[in-house]
Amino acid sequence: MKNSLIALLVAGALAIPAFGQQTSSTTPAQGTTQAAPAPTKADAATGKDPLQPDTHEGFWGKLNPFARKKYVQRQTAPIRDRVNELDELTASNSKLIKDVDGRAQAGIQLASNKANEADQHAIDAGNRANAAQQTATAATTRLTTVEQVVGNIDQYTPSAQTEIRFKPGQTVLSKAAKDALDEMATPLKSQRGYIVEVQGFSSGKGQTAIQNSQKMAESVVRYLVLNHDIPVYRIYLVGMGNAPTQASAGDSKPKRTTGGRVEISLLKNNLDQLASGSTPAAPAQGQQQAPAK
Repeated sequence: MKNSLIALLVAGALAIPAFGQQTSSTTPAQGTTQAAPAPTKADAATGKDPLQPDTHEGFWGKLNPFARKKYVQRQTAPIRDRVNELDELTASNSKLIKDVDGRAQAGIQLASNKANEADQHAIDAGNRANAAQQTATAATTRLTTVEQVVGNIDQYTPSAQTEIRFKPGQTVLSKAAKDALDEMATPLKSQRGYIVEVQGFSSGKGQTAIQNSQKMAESVVRYLVLNHDIPVYRIYLVGMGNAPTQASAGDSKPKRTTGGRVEISLLKNNLDQLASGSTPAAPAQGQQQAPAK
């Protein structure tokens, strides 16, 4: 009796898996849903054929409760290999992305540097243009000054004036007269564009007055040439005799000379201002008078 019961239990245990296999094999036939297309090589990230599931069920079905470690390793080895390949592919893609990003950043930095350099060149060009404009303006101003000076080259204006008096009948220069001539003639050594006008006046009449005035003027010219090296061609001498002098502001008629005197006038044009590079200006006028000795 016991042997019969054990035989029935073993037969039931063996019949359960067989019944499960028959049920699983008959189930797809009963469904009407269409299966999805199998993945292809182009769909895989590694470029290989997708892993195919093991359709062999064996005696225990898909899940073998008595599977060994080697069997599990053999079943999971393809999956592990594909996972490793995906890790390597991910690392390679990350490296490529970093390289592309690095090159992009380097290109952006290079473009920024080029733009800054172009801006600096533009600023330098603007500065050079401004400098050229200033130079052109200065050259135009200089040319205008030169034209003005050349146009007025023969126009002399009084710069300084000195009057020296002599006692009647004498033509020798006094100490005060020499000091007055020194004060006027010393600055002329470094100047140009000037002339010295020397006019002698004497009391008396006719040719005698003219000769006396000529001698007094000659004594002044002689002192300027010998003591101050003023070129003779810059000095204009004339003996005026007893010619009437110009009337002063309060007098209505010109006055005639009493005694002897010499008027020395320094006349300048604008050549000295042109040599110094300054704009021609109106010369200052001064007058000195040396008493008779």
